[in-house]
Amino acid sequence: MTDDLSLIREAALAGGALALNCAEAGLSIRTKSDGTPVTDADEAVDALLFRRLMSARPDYGWLSEETADDPARLRTERQFIVDPIDGTRAYMAGKPWYVVSIAVVEAGQTIAAVLYAPALGELFEARLGQGATLNGARISASAATELEGAAMLGDAAMFRDPRWPIPWPPMRVESRNAIAYRMALVACGAFDAAVALRAKQDWDMAAATLICMEAGAVVSDHRGRPFAFNTTKARVPSVICAAPGLHRLILTRTELIDLPD
Repeated sequence: MTDDLSLIREAALAGGALALNCAEAGLSIRTKSDGTPVTDADEAVDALLFRRLMSARPDYGWLSEETADDPARLRTERQFIVDPIDGTRAYMAGKPWYVVSIAVVEAGQTIAAVLYAPALGELFEARLGQGATLNGARISASAATELEGAAMLGDAAMFRDPRWPIPWPPMRVESRNAIAYRMALVACGAFDAAVALRAKQDWDMAAATLICMEAGAVVSDHRGRPFAFNTTKARVPSVICAAPGLHRLILTRTELIDLPD
């Protein structure tokens, strides 16, 4: 039997190829009930992944951004947690910063993960306890130990907000649409940290969290709490993803603020 990592890797590659083909053919776009956009490609990739993964593992649960949630997932031993295209706005705009995200979760923790950025040809993957790779080469988080001058992914206006009890030092702040891709850039050392102070869904986080942790980065919410996936809510309140030398420095600022769970 194909192991889970090999299975989700091949599915992600197929999903990414479909996303590229759909973009070339032209996208149909509509607005979902929550006000966010979705394309026919999001739905087509979701359907492809569901067919490939659930036919191979019919006893696994399924949680995806583009599939109605089935509470039966809560009673399964393992789950696929999927975002067919994380970064839909970038994808719609012709920008390359989007990924196919697939995780295998057991007992609330990710045990196998793949992020595939098809427009960039970047394949991130990890297996629990075995490190993380980018296109087959081992990756690791940066060795940064000071926030001043750090390469940060997040909202520049948020960092400049005068209401912070402890102001942020000067940093190089950039943005990318997909939170999963932002985290992958921390995992490979291209950036030192990523901060998002708003709720994220499990499908945004499950694959990226394992890849980052296996690369040596530290991942938590804004108060330092670890994530558990496949819960009833299937979301986390915030994201702090950082090189190990920066995580505590970031928390000294973010743990002072209140956010809804």
